[in-house]
Amino acid sequence: MDILDDLNSRGLFADCTDTPALAARLAAGPITLYCGFDPTADSLHVGNLVPLLALRRFQLAGHVPIALAGGATGMVGDPSGKSAERNLQTRDQVQHNITCIKQQLARFLDFDTRVNPARLVDNADWTAPITYLDFLREVGKHFTVNAMIAKESVRARMEDRDAGISYTEFSYMLLQAHDFYHLRREFGCELQIGATDQWGNITAGVELTRRKLGATVWGLTFPLLTKADGTKYGKSAAGAVYLDPRRTSPYRFYQFFVQAEDADVLKLLNFLTFLTREEIQALAAELTAHPEARAAQKRLARELTTLVHGPAACDEAMRASEILFGGSLAGLSEAAFAEIAGEVPARELGRDSLAGAGLGLLDLLVHAGLSASKGQARKDVEGGGIYVNNLRETAVQRRLTPADLLFGRHLLLRKGRRNYVVVTVR
Repeated sequence: MDILDDLNSRGLFADCTDTPALAARLAAGPITLYCGFDPTADSLHVGNLVPLLALRRFQLAGHVPIALAGGATGMVGDPSGKSAERNLQTRDQVQHNITCIKQQLARFLDFDTRVNPARLVDNADWTAPITYLDFLREVGKHFTVNAMIAKESVRARMEDRDAGISYTEFSYMLLQAHDFYHLRREFGCELQIGATDQWGNITAGVELTRRKLGATVWGLTFPLLTKADGTKYGKSAAGAVYLDPRRTSPYRFYQFFVQAEDADVLKLLNFLTFLTREEIQALAAELTAHPEARAAQKRLARELTTLVHGPAACDEAMRASEILFGGSLAGLSEAAFAEIAGEVPARELGRDSLAGAGLGLLDLLVHAGLSASKGQARKDVEGGGIYVNNLRETAVQRRLTPADLLFGRHLLLRKGRRNYVVVTVR
C-alpha cells in the first residue's frame, strides 16, 4: 500500500492541493516533506502526535521528513483554530520551549539512517536575519489583503468584532509561507503536511513558492484529532495530555488511552498507531463481541505508551494499572507506586503508631476511613473483603508493624474490589 492509500484507509486524508499530481510525484520516487511545530509549551501534547506520526509514516515509506521547530513563528502565534489572541511569549520562554520540543521531535524520527535521514530545523535560523523592509518587499508583495482575509483562520476572527485579530497574528501565514519557500529552495522540499486548520497557511506557502521559484509544491492535510462528539481529543480532567513524562507521567498517559470511549478507540488506533488494517479490524471485532474486555483500549494504550515513553516505562505503567485491579506488588518501583498513590485517597499515620507490637488492623481500617467502626471493620475482615498491600487479610487480630511498610513508609489498603486507601507513615 502506498502512503496516500495508507493515509486514506486510516481516515487521515482530508485534502490536497492536487491529489493526482502528488500521487504521481510520490510514485516517481522519494519526496522531501515537512511539518511545523510551534513552541506554545515546553512539551508537545497528544494532539501533536497526528502530524508527528504522519512524518514518521512518510519516512517509513521511503520519503525524507523535515521536522520544523517554530522558533520564529512561535514568537508570533498562529491564529488558526483560535477564537482569541494568544498571549505573546518572551524570547526566553520560546527558546526554552524550542530546546525541549527539539528533543521530543528527535525521538520519533530516524536521523541516522543512510537512505532517507530526517532533518530537524528551526525557522528562526532563516527568519531572524531578515529585516522588516526586506520581508515586506520579498514576501508581503506576493499577497493581497483580499486573499489573506478570505482564509478561514483570519475570516473567522474578523467576523468576531469583540475578539478581532491583531496585525501580528494576521501576518502569521506570511511567515509560514516563507518557511515553505525557504525549505523548497534550500532542501528541495516539495510537500507540507498539517491538520485541516493549517490549510490556509499551507496554500499560502504553495502560492509563494510558485511565484518566487516557479516550482510546483503540494499541501496535504489530515483531520483534527477529535472525539465522537466533535470536541478536540487530548485533554484530561487535569488538562492537556503531554508527551513529556514530567508533565504527564507514563502511568497517567497510559490510563488516558485505556479510558478511551468505545466510540473513539478505533479512530485512535488508525490515527495514532502503526498497526495494520487487519490488526485493527480484529480489535474492532473484539470490541463488538466483548466490549467489557477493553482489548482495543489496552492495545492502544500499550502501543502509544511504548512509542512515546519506551517499553520499560510502558511495562511499569501497565504494572501500576494491574495493581489497582488487585495485582501483585512484587517488583513495583517506588516511582510507579507514587503514581498509584496519586490516584486514590490518602491518609497519614504517625510512625509511633507502629512501634512495639504494632497497630491493630481494625484500628487501621477505621483510621483509613474504610470502615465506620471497629465492629464494622471486624465484619469486613471476617467477610474476606480486606486487603493489605493487595494480600487478603482474614485475621481480626492482625497487627501492622514497620516490616509491613512498602518502601519503608506506605501501606496500600483495599476494601472490596476497587476501594483503595494509601496510608503514609510520617
